[in-house]
Amino acid sequence: MHDSINDNSLGSSDEKVDVPPMLFGGKMGELVRETDWSSTALGDYATWPQSLRSSLSLVLNSKSIAALYWGPEQWLLYNDAYSHALGDRHPWAFGRPIREALSDISPVLGPQVQQVLATGQGFALENVQMTMRRYGKDEETFWTYSFSPVQGEAGGFAGVVLLATERTQQINAERSASQAYQRHQRSLDRMPGFMAIVKGPKHVFEYANKTFGKISGGRELVGLPLFDVFPELGHSRYREILDQVYATGEPSSEDFMPFAIDGEEESRYFNVHYEPVFDEGGQITGIVLGGYEVTEQHRTTRDLQILNADLDLRLMLADQLRPLANADELIATASEFVGKHLEVARAVYVTVDESQEMLHIKHDWVNGAVPSLAGTVLKLDDFGLLPSATLRAGQALVIDDVTTDERSSPHAEAYAAIGVRSCVAIPLLKAGKLRAILNLHDSQPRCWAEHEVTFAEDMLDRTWGAVESARAQAELRRERDRSQAVFDTMTEGFAMLDHNWTVSYMNAEGLRIGNRPDEQIIGQNHWDVWPEYAGSELEHLYRRVMQTRQPDTLELRHAYVDGTVAWLEVRAYPGVDDGLSVFFRDVTSRKQAEEKLRDADRRKDEFLAMLAHELRNPLAPIGAAAELLQMGKFDEARVHQTSQIIGRQVEHMTGLVNDLLDVSRVTRGKVELDTVPLDINHILADAMEQVSPLVGARKHRLMLDLPPNAVLVMGDKKRLVQVVANLLTNAAKYTPENGTILLKTAMREDRIHIEVTDNGIGMTSDLVERAFDLFAQAERTSDRSSGGLGLGLGLALVKSLVELHGGSVTCASQGLGKGSTFTVCLPRLLERPTHVDQLQGGEALRSTHAPLRVMVVDDNVDAAVMLAMLLEAAGHEVLVEHGAYRALERAQADKPQVCLIDIGLPELDGNQVAQRLRNLPETANAVLIAVTGYGQESDRKSALAAGFDHHLVKPVDTKRLAAILNEIAVP
Repeated sequence: MHDSINDNSLGSSDEKVDVPPMLFGGKMGELVRETDWSSTALGDYATWPQSLRSSLSLVLNSKSIAALYWGPEQWLLYNDAYSHALGDRHPWAFGRPIREALSDISPVLGPQVQQVLATGQGFALENVQMTMRRYGKDEETFWTYSFSPVQGEAGGFAGVVLLATERTQQINAERSASQAYQRHQRSLDRMPGFMAIVKGPKHVFEYANKTFGKISGGRELVGLPLFDVFPELGHSRYREILDQVYATGEPSSEDFMPFAIDGEEESRYFNVHYEPVFDEGGQITGIVLGGYEVTEQHRTTRDLQILNADLDLRLMLADQLRPLANADELIATASEFVGKHLEVARAVYVTVDESQEMLHIKHDWVNGAVPSLAGTVLKLDDFGLLPSATLRAGQALVIDDVTTDERSSPHAEAYAAIGVRSCVAIPLLKAGKLRAILNLHDSQPRCWAEHEVTFAEDMLDRTWGAVESARAQAELRRERDRSQAVFDTMTEGFAMLDHNWTVSYMNAEGLRIGNRPDEQIIGQNHWDVWPEYAGSELEHLYRRVMQTRQPDTLELRHAYVDGTVAWLEVRAYPGVDDGLSVFFRDVTSRKQAEEKLRDADRRKDEFLAMLAHELRNPLAPIGAAAELLQMGKFDEARVHQTSQIIGRQVEHMTGLVNDLLDVSRVTRGKVELDTVPLDINHILADAMEQVSPLVGARKHRLMLDLPPNAVLVMGDKKRLVQVVANLLTNAAKYTPENGTILLKTAMREDRIHIEVTDNGIGMTSDLVERAFDLFAQAERTSDRSSGGLGLGLGLALVKSLVELHGGSVTCASQGLGKGSTFTVCLPRLLERPTHVDQLQGGEALRSTHAPLRVMVVDDNVDAAVMLAMLLEAAGHEVLVEHGAYRALERAQADKPQVCLIDIGLPELDGNQVAQRLRNLPETANAVLIAVTGYGQESDRKSALAAGFDHHLVKPVDTKRLAAILNEIAVP
């Protein structure tokens, strides 16, 4: 710049200003160094104040858009980044007053700069919209910027530093992406600004404005390391950020940073921006600290959080108290609420009698550490005259330790008798008399916080207000009952009709159900408003009540204005002046529930009928076989055939009973899964092996579509085989002979689907919806070609077991005669464990190596004899006893190696027999096997605890029994 700065021109000069090259960086810094300033309004560089030099150095070395408005004319001095933002006005604008250089936006910036100069307080604005002229056309631009004042040498403020970011492109993109985002943008609140420049890795103060000086409490700053001036910040977040910015050269910002100022009890909070300063070589030389105080905003936010938390608690208490109408219930509920929230040992509201001496306790809440005082009467003065006087005066009593507090220590025994070591007592005075006390007790010493006491005081006021309101409302209700004119209308519709059918009153709920504004109902003739009910059962009901003066009730279908149909319960009572008082409420949900109950009851009856049918079927051949065996001797083949019939039918009945027990255990959560990593192919193979006799007998074609590689799941092998076998059995039962069944698996990301599809009888849509319900049955026929216990038990069990494995099961059918598809979805085990059960099958039975001496103890003679015959046929020596004491004597004499004992014996139960056998030296090492009809998990645990080695459920699984005996017999 040459000649005068008023010439608004730039040029070169032979004279070079002696400006240190590291002070002014960038191209604009070169321009400053090459300009003859002596003839300008700024004067010779040598006379520039230090604040001007430092501020201009900050501006020119900043990587952000930065400018300095200096002097009364607000001369515009800016850095390289600012020159790009000016567009074609650069370099013309450099050195000109902003009213000329930025004539388009000076109406906005000018007053803001003047404000900073006048007040000495900086501020920041975000996303300010300005219309700027660049490259010959007006542009809508957006800026985020902050102003910081620069103090002059002679006092006052001589300039303003601007740090800005143009956000036009981002805002336009955000505007295009979401108008909602733009609507929620707002300028930041104006806050008092501070600015300081620190140099070097030790962050030595080079400059600090007046606001920063005020914050520092007038400490000497310039020339001193920041953390020598403020040693309390040596290990704070301030140092961490400053060191990080100096090391990386990346700017940073932090909101709500606390700073403890000497002489002030509470910390103040600041939003701080850290801007690195670089030299010409791009090396970082220092950091500009800028920001503004947000203590009030932080305090407001904190207070708002506290207020919201307090409001939430009050609303929670109000929600709990609102439905309660009984004063005792209100007090009990409030005691529990306060006790749990403040985590005390006991919370109790006590009432004080007219003598101001006796304390009556109806209810209290305790956490288990102290006994309940409900139903007791205590004397106030027993806990000390000073505490009682405090409470009678209406002052809160707060004692951290009753054994050390001089007000309570003389009466520490009285406090200890009720388990109190520390307490808070909040009195409630009415008309100058002590009426009630809220007591908070703890069994240990406790320093009660002020907010806890305040909370308790508020809860007492609110609770007692609710109690008095409840008592008043109770009295009002009694009065309303006596007058029979006013009814509680809060939960249902209420209307009053006069003898001319005019609706004289209807409450808000009634208007809602009527779905009309009050002017269309109140004062109108009932039959004009609802002409559809003229001549209906409703009119008959109303007339009957009017004539007989006896209340009556009716349920009717009601069509709302929007076409929705609902059920209403209407109760009509004789009203005043020969009119009617009518209560009505929407009972659609209840009617629907009743319908569902009736449907469930019907399906249960059908299920029980089918169950009876299924259980009677095997009884017929068993009974016939028994009669046949009683008729005389038969050849071995006929006996073998008869025993096979009995065995098959018993196995069928056992399966039904086991399914019933399984469903019961699963639905009651009594089943514990033994989960291990399993190959799904092995599960499917075991399931197909189980159902192969049924599939073969019905001549079905079983098609497979299985994965070639192992697919792992985490589950209980027995239960998963049971799931697939039930689905295959169900498909086989409901598919006619020569039908087709497809067993297919498919992977879906982290799940595996197992599908069983058949071309059998299919299902109706309503049966599909309830196929997995416990009592779901299709229409039954005499041959069970459609329906049966497969739906009622098997599928209900499948659903429960699959859900226990974290999976789901669904079914689909196109209709009757179009087959069905059942799909089980299970979580896959994606990472293969180190050890996976490769066979997934039961161990083959070993042959018996030596006969055993076995004693069978069962008071059921037939059961004992049949089991003994089975064991003898397997080559064992068998002893049979039907009484407990006789069995103990026989055991001492014959020393059996194995004892099979029924639990339900008449003299001593099986568990007692097992305990005595364990104490006999002759049978201490014998293998004891419980044989019982009690199959619950608790029964098994009781048996094992009594000394049994094994627990078998009747009818005995002969394969499992053989396996146990084979293991015992192995030499």
